[in-house]
Amino acid sequence: MKLVKNALKVFTMGKNGVLENVDILIENNKIVKVEKNIQISQDIEIIDATDKWVFPGFIDAHCHIGLFEESIGFEGEDGNEKSNPITPELRAIDAINPMDVAFKEALAGGVTTVSTGPGSANVVGGQFTIIKLAGVCVDDMVVKAYSAMKCAFGENPKRVYRGKGPETRMSTAAKLRDTLFKAKEYLYKKEKFKDDESKQPDFNIQFEALIPVLKRYVPLKAHAHRADDIFTAIRIAKEFNILLTLDHCTEGHLIVDYLMKENFPAIVGPSFGSRSKFELKEKSFITPKVLQNAGVKVAIMTDSPVIPLHHLNMCASYAVSAGMDYYEAIKAITINPAEILNIEDRLGSIESGKDADIVIWSGDPLNIQTNVERTLVNGETVYKTDLDK
Repeated sequence: MKLVKNALKVFTMGKNGVLENVDILIENNKIVKVEKNIQISQDIEIIDATDKWVFPGFIDAHCHIGLFEESIGFEGEDGNEKSNPITPELRAIDAINPMDVAFKEALAGGVTTVSTGPGSANVVGGQFTIIKLAGVCVDDMVVKAYSAMKCAFGENPKRVYRGKGPETRMSTAAKLRDTLFKAKEYLYKKEKFKDDESKQPDFNIQFEALIPVLKRYVPLKAHAHRADDIFTAIRIAKEFNILLTLDHCTEGHLIVDYLMKENFPAIVGPSFGSRSKFELKEKSFITPKVLQNAGVKVAIMTDSPVIPLHHLNMCASYAVSAGMDYYEAIKAITINPAEILNIEDRLGSIESGKDADIVIWSGDPLNIQTNVERTLVNGETVYKTDLDK
């Protein structure tokens, strides 16, 4: 057992909101109580949080940590399989390297959980996974091994496959539709003839990987910056009655009235840095505010390594500078991504029964001069600053 004692502020991000001068009791890797003056008779580890601000571990709902490593060069790049524009069978867990220094830096920045996976070179890129960032073996870090199917619209597939297709947005959409139609037919035959092996379709690893999408177990994770690409992603999702998250959603603020009606969540970013592509010309930190104010569920992401993962708090801070409500910005890196990723039963808030992923800050984490003093994952200290005595 452990007791986080006398925290100045605890942003529970749950029904209790922000509590002051409270303790957090941890047992068997879970949060047991969040109350004032918790009394324990037995000897347990006391973590002094006097004058500190405490938050649930931050969550990035879209990044590529472990697949695109911090090291420069060919050997550190495992995020884009450019041999084929359709690769749903690829699994992020087969490429993630937890030894990359980015994992330690992220924990030092208060980020404890991520959704990570293939890049956006392909029309269908493969399977995202949700992992915690503490550990050396990815199998032990997994929260959900297969959490979403990556697909991409816009410039990236056009650029990567120029001369060999797809070369237009029409072709990108057509290839995605063709793949989904064939997977749907495969699933129909597999289920219709499940009692007649002679009529079963030949095994197809790509179509097998798409069955959870067609059955609405996992969403399409749509890389879409421009408004027209966002609309195409929505159009296809509705055609096949599948779940969808709008990742990047760079021009979302320009079509907010439509997105409000469609009710798909938006994972916004990376909003910091140069406009490196034509489709980023409308990139702005106002996007999270505009979408959130309209009732769209918003998460803020880094797209790491585009923005280093340990700067997720900076991204939320800039969103506040652009007019987003402070508490809503914190939600966008805690409970909102947890809900979008469908892991809110375990993560995203400090509440009884949830995983003890807790970060103790010296003050306000959206003040970028503030330091993480201790990070706990599953109740164990995985980062401790020299400032914490």
